[in-house]
Amino acid sequence: MFSYIESRGGVFDSTLFFGLQKALLDLNKHFPNWDDFAEAKALAIAHGVPFNERGWHDLIELGYFPIEIRAVAEGSIIPTKNVLVTVVNTDPRFYWLTSYLETSLLRAVWYPTTVATLSFECKKVIHRYMLATCDTLDGLNFKLHDFGARGVSSEESASIGGAAHLVNFFGTDTLSGVRFAREYYAAGISGFSIPATEHSTITSWGKEHELEAYRNVLTQFPDGILACVSDSYDIFNAVSALWGDLLKSQVLQRDGTLVIRPDSGDPEDILPILLSTMGERFGYRENSKGYKVLNDKVRLIQGDGVSLNSIGRILETMTATGWSTENIAFGMGGGLLQQLNRDTQKFAMKNSAIRVNGQWRDVYKDPVTDHGKRSKKGILDLQQHKTVSISPELLFAERPNSALQVVYRNGQLYNKTNFQQVRDNANKAF
Repeated sequence: MFSYIESRGGVFDSTLFFGLQKALLDLNKHFPNWDDFAEAKALAIAHGVPFNERGWHDLIELGYFPIEIRAVAEGSIIPTKNVLVTVVNTDPRFYWLTSYLETSLLRAVWYPTTVATLSFECKKVIHRYMLATCDTLDGLNFKLHDFGARGVSSEESASIGGAAHLVNFFGTDTLSGVRFAREYYAAGISGFSIPATEHSTITSWGKEHELEAYRNVLTQFPDGILACVSDSYDIFNAVSALWGDLLKSQVLQRDGTLVIRPDSGDPEDILPILLSTMGERFGYRENSKGYKVLNDKVRLIQGDGVSLNSIGRILETMTATGWSTENIAFGMGGGLLQQLNRDTQKFAMKNSAIRVNGQWRDVYKDPVTDHGKRSKKGILDLQQHKTVSISPELLFAERPNSALQVVYRNGQLYNKTNFQQVRDNANKAF
């Protein structure tokens, strides 16, 4: 049985492939034993479904998964409607195993790949505006911060999605994503953050003591980058009268940058006002491209209502009003890690060829009610970003022109990658 995984289209024209290596490591880590066999048999009977007793008995006796998996290099940007992963059994007794693994393998691919792709698309937008309005691309890797840990379904989702975002950016508050990259991709510290307030840091002082709350934050963190949410009561007053007047000298004397965070309202309306006020209070300069850059002691971060589309609109508004993208960073929460699903990129794993009595035959579906769900047929390969059918003789052979590499065969991992290699592959687009 020969099967494949692809993105059949979706929101984006290409996908950034990431996450398979964890699934491969877990295949061996969680290989079934006889206790699992007994539990699965009892559960299947109680659940009312058949249990493949002979198949699982033989698999446990064999001691490894008799399959070969090939995949594109992680971090690769691949046009949709192309093969990303292929799976085939290497022992004819286990023809059933290829499709059995669909649930775990497809889940292991679609979620991190979709998060990485969304993050990558955000980076493309920010990169475009930085090229137009900034003197350098310094800081690009910190322009989108992951705020998503609390907005996902589980700690595991946070770790997987958090690592997927870190393929493109270095800023995150989802520490489990850093741990994921370290455990499964031999990364060092792949993501970073800064001291930052939350609303309770300010509101616990009481509205009448908002000034003292801000002053305390500056005192506690006299240097380095510091972010402070400032809309607990009146963001315009906070920027103009508090940060920009009563605390101005303390802000300017800090050895670092204060990043002011509005957290409500329409950013397309609010940010131009805040930028103008901050420019008046703290000063600004014009860069070589004629765009205004705030005093290096102050910046903005927009972390409320951020999406791929809103990032583009905000940066377009800033550009139209003469402000450089250098002045702002973004934070995304559930919109980055949770507001997507398998259909965002129309991911599917399908059987495309089967050998019966020694002869290979094509397998495919083509529903008359939805030709978009038509599946591919044949033994498939990816060559120069194009899916092709190959002869059965090449099934387990070396393929010099193939973009697919063997990553798993009969219980052994091949061509393992590390996080830096994944990042390098993704960065080729820039």
